[in-house]
Amino acid sequence: MHNAAFAALGLDWRYLAFEVNPKNLRAAIEGAKAMNFAGLNLTVPHKLLAVEMVDMLDESAKTWGAVNTIRFDKKGAIGFNTDADALTQSLREDLKLELRGAKVLLLGAGGAARTAALKLASEKVAELFVVNRTQSKAEKIAGETKKQFPSVIVSTGFPKAKVDLILNATSLGLKTDDSSPLDEKQFSLKEARAVYDMIYRPAETKLLVAAKKSGCKTANGLGMLLHQGAKAFEIWTGKPAPLDVMRRALEQNVYGH
Repeated sequence: MHNAAFAALGLDWRYLAFEVNPKNLRAAIEGAKAMNFAGLNLTVPHKLLAVEMVDMLDESAKTWGAVNTIRFDKKGAIGFNTDADALTQSLREDLKLELRGAKVLLLGAGGAARTAALKLASEKVAELFVVNRTQSKAEKIAGETKKQFPSVIVSTGFPKAKVDLILNATSLGLKTDDSSPLDEKQFSLKEARAVYDMIYRPAETKLLVAAKKSGCKTANGLGMLLHQGAKAFEIWTGKPAPLDVMRRALEQNVYGH
């Protein structure tokens, strides 16, 4: 999507992918800065580590506690978070969901789930239920969210009544033989109005297939990917992102059409 956007705006830029071992992350950031890169995107597991490795944190990275975008300028490496806003933008666009007052079941307790929990709480959801295989991790996220947003009811474990949204922030579903991230013995999909899976490849995870069968509105993480990328593009180039061009390139790449 970035290379398509650069081409559309006539920019002689290139977006490249590099695999970096977490222990070499600091050296990779320094190296990119030394080679006059305009910036970087970071994905799992680098987003939390990079918070300690940049020269400055933008307000977005301070608020959500993770860095997925870096811009290099005269001040050095500046860390941003474009994931949080992208998630809520996608939930509104793709599921037509009103977040204020909503009840949300959040699956997962990694970096993506933590950002999602804090962002949803900031949007004044009524209740947030955090579920994770490791209970202590779920409790940590719940505690942190409660501390920052005391008006939101946050608990761990499955809800006892209907929810407006189930949000998968785990990596379960990336592989075809993965089990569903939701234990349906504990909570039925029939009790949810909508299901959002942050995974976008495959386009339909087991969770989304089952959710559709249960009559839920569904969306995958493509919208989130698009909006976090568009914001990063604007941070690096200072120009408005050509959203339609980026969306088309993404759909072509992910779905092949």
